Amino acid sequence: MTFIGWQQILLYFILVILLVKPVGIYLARVFSGEKNLLSPVIRPVEAFFYRLADVSVENEMDWKEYGKSVLVFNIAGIIFLYVILRIQHLLPVSLGVPEPLSPDLAFNTAVSFVTNTNWQSYSGESTLGIFSQTIGLTVQNFLSAATGMAVLLAFIRGFTRRQTSLLGNFWVDLTRSVLYVLLPLSIVLSLCLVGLGSVQTLQPSILFTTLENHATQSIPAGPVASQIAIKHLGTNGGGYYNANAAHPFENPSPMSNLLLMLAETVIPFSLTYIFGRLIGDTRQGWAILIVMLILLLPFTGLAYASESAGNPILQHLAAPTSSTPAAPAGNMEGKEVRFGVATSSLFTTLTTSTSSGAVISLHDSYTPLGGMAALVLMELGEVAPGGIGSGLYGMLVFVLVAVFIAGLMVGRTPEYLGKKIEPFEMKMAALLILIMPLLVLSLTALAVSTQAGLSGITNPGPHGFSQVLYAFSSMGNNNGSAFAGISANSPFYNLAGAFIMFASRFWLILPTLALAGSLAEKKKVPVGAGTLPTTSPLFIIWLVLIVLVVGALNFLPALAIGPIIEHIMMAGM
Repeated sequence: MTFIGWQQILLYFILVILLVKPVGIYLARVFSGEKNLLSPVIRPVEAFFYRLADVSVENEMDWKEYGKSVLVFNIAGIIFLYVILRIQHLLPVSLGVPEPLSPDLAFNTAVSFVTNTNWQSYSGESTLGIFSQTIGLTVQNFLSAATGMAVLLAFIRGFTRRQTSLLGNFWVDLTRSVLYVLLPLSIVLSLCLVGLGSVQTLQPSILFTTLENHATQSIPAGPVASQIAIKHLGTNGGGYYNANAAHPFENPSPMSNLLLMLAETVIPFSLTYIFGRLIGDTRQGWAILIVMLILLLPFTGLAYASESAGNPILQHLAAPTSSTPAAPAGNMEGKEVRFGVATSSLFTTLTTSTSSGAVISLHDSYTPLGGMAALVLMELGEVAPGGIGSGLYGMLVFVLVAVFIAGLMVGRTPEYLGKKIEPFEMKMAALLILIMPLLVLSLTALAVSTQAGLSGITNPGPHGFSQVLYAFSSMGNNNGSAFAGISANSPFYNLAGAFIMFASRFWLILPTLALAGSLAEKKKVPVGAGTLPTTSPLFIIWLVLIVLVVGALNFLPALAIGPIIEHIMMAGM
């Protein structure tokens, strides 16, 4: 570890915290329907879309209708994208695409991008045409992120409303998320990326003259910058290239890398401020932000410390002699020299603590503890800060659990923000917390006990198990990143992956909306002497412990036979 490395990490956290309030204020105005900076330009466009779709802003939905709209819209998106991928060789701007995707790969990819997972079992630059990348994948990058924000808004309304079954209008929330938030920010970020050296063109390839032998080389190109912008802003993560954000056409410099890290986290962090503004108590939002940072910072430090220490086996083999200087410390295998150990470790923990899944380094080449830091951040439910929308409503479920347990301990009926937390809310919360680990662990066990699953493992022993556990943890949390050492393009992994991605997205959204509907129907209980203060340091620590304990109980046995035993074996040499 170096002082400069810690400075780089500290600089990122200072910048993102400074952005939380101004971005949060803007987003709160957008979703409250208030006049904002872009209203004069976008409001007529917004009204046009409502007329076109015959949507009334005043026509609100209960949780069942809201959930039905979410499902119908996203299932239609899966069908639309699947068709594009199956006939891509016949579509415009797709000259040179060799063939359509196989049925299982097309289905996996369609589900992946619609669920905000963006798991990729293919090389984008050699498998997909420009039409598939833009009209297919990029469009879903906007819509899947907007769906997450819409569900969060409905959940927040469950706390702010009383004795009503109405949670807002999905189509309005979706439209405002795209027009006022994701589209303008993507345009600005795209221009910044192009200015820094990213590629944006409709040409399928660019010819370069190499420095060696002055030969001509053709490199795949396309509208890269526009896809990369929404890939990070929407915590999507699917790259235009197989190398993802390690490719210089996607991420040309350390400055662009900093912008991408800020882009993939600024909205998830800022949503905590929106929550505080909409419920009328910004302290609640700041408390949740602090919890997220407390959970994220130690794992960032663990990843950086582990990668800085490097592999003791290699250091032992390369022991310096009197004539050979010591090798520089640190594990640079699979990392870009443009970014180094510190920034790579930070990017890895940010991409796995959100649902982004973008990568600038090969996670398969990380040390066992460095890889475990990424694994654990996903297995905690991606709530620190989590995906766009989904991270905050996941954290709020943990808040309800923490309040309920604390209430039982002191013998009071638990309440949060004036809403009593009763058995139905706890049933929904338990369902939300247990679905993901049940799916991840079940499919991991199936993969390592069947030939179809074992055939994709490229490393023996604990590391091979970690590859499978990471793959299903990534898909089960709608993350999309991979160790990159597993051969996942097979019918088994494509179909199992599609199932877990769909279930983890929508099997969680529906109980979330049901929980919101139940809260909205309750009366508001006035604050009393026995009301649990949910902004105090004690509650913040309690909430952190609840998140960690639930994650540890679910995944510690699996981690023990994966990265933990691999670390012990490596340290013992």
